[in-house]
Amino acid sequence: MINYRQYITLEIGKRSAQPCVRGLRITVYDVLNMLANGMTSEEIVEDFPELTSTDILACLAYVADKERKIAVIYDSEVAI
Repeated sequence: MINYRQYITLEIGKRSAQPCVRGLRITVYDVLNMLANGMTSEEIVEDFPELTSTDILACLAYVADKERKIAVIYDSEVAI
């Protein structure tokens, strides 16, 4: 699994502190939206040459980890 912490950054004053790729102005949401609209990783890198395929995988890993944490919190709230 990719250590997304090396690739995903949060900076106050940049894109409203949304998670971005390596300090660029491209957010995780931007990348996920392109994938959801049917673009391949190769097409995204072609359109945004500052991105790499590893950056795209890091975006997916970031969201997967975030989702896992939400599920764990939800499960613990249900158990109470």
